[in-house]
Amino acid sequence: MTLEPLLAAGPIVYTHAFAAIAAAVLGVIQVAAPKGTLPHRSLGYVWAGLMVWTAGSSLFIHGIRMIGPFSPIHILSVVTLIGVPMAVWAARRGEIRRHAKAMKGYMIWAVLVAGIFTFYPGRLMYQVVFGPD
Repeated sequence: MTLEPLLAAGPIVYTHAFAAIAAAVLGVIQVAAPKGTLPHRSLGYVWAGLMVWTAGSSLFIHGIRMIGPFSPIHILSVVTLIGVPMAVWAARRGEIRRHAKAMKGYMIWAVLVAGIFTFYPGRLMYQVVFGPD
């Protein structure tokens, strides 16, 4: 394992990756921890910020180009940029079921599914973890 390819990719890419990794770890903690507590709310805001950074920074990463400079994963980025703040707002309004459903969905789609695709052979994170092709 080497961070060299990641760090050489530039600040948008490596901050995107580090935010995504932190969101994945923090998300697992959030799912397992007691809900409605001050730590849950505090870490939730941090998680939401990491998700917004990850989704926003992805709009400037164009490793796979299918529709101009974008790929289908960018649709998930736009949905995340809109949906995560809406899910936070739902919790603040007391719509806890809506909030919980949305946040679990973002953990599954934006963190786990998108994260799995980053380890496809030839992709940057594959090179970081497994070495050059």
